[in-house]
Amino acid sequence: MQPVGNRGCGNRMKKRKQQVAALPYRIDPHGKLKLLLVTSRDTGRWVLPKGWPMKGRRPHEAARIEAFEEAGIDGKVSKKAVGKYDYHKDGEIPCRVQVYPLRVAALRDEWPEMGQRRREWHGPAEAADLVEERDLKALLRSFSAVFELSSQDGS
Repeated sequence: MQPVGNRGCGNRMKKRKQQVAALPYRIDPHGKLKLLLVTSRDTGRWVLPKGWPMKGRRPHEAARIEAFEEAGIDGKVSKKAVGKYDYHKDGEIPCRVQVYPLRVAALRDEWPEMGQRRREWHGPAEAADLVEERDLKALLRSFSAVFELSSQDGS
């Protein structure tokens, strides 16, 4: 018997929920690629700003909004996802996260979740070491190569 919808939190066979994440990045004054991570509200783990899709918004737009709410980021988000990763929200709800690069133009001094999260810039390898999800680690490590290619073709 197959599970119905997302009932039965302990059942690993249930359908994955979709989420969207921003991958905030900048080039520092020394020409090095830096990625911005935030802490999760519940465990303090290092993560990308992410959340649920938003009705009436395209996925990349929802990722940009999450980045503002969770990290105070202003910037330009790519319409094309650079990758995806899977994880279990709260250890129970299986989620697949589509990741959209977001070129950071500015960080606000105040933002909606500023009292609940920290944010820090890291190089891709260090950022990969800080996150827990295997596929996200790989995505962060490879982002510099993807970034270089997309910069060359004007995307």
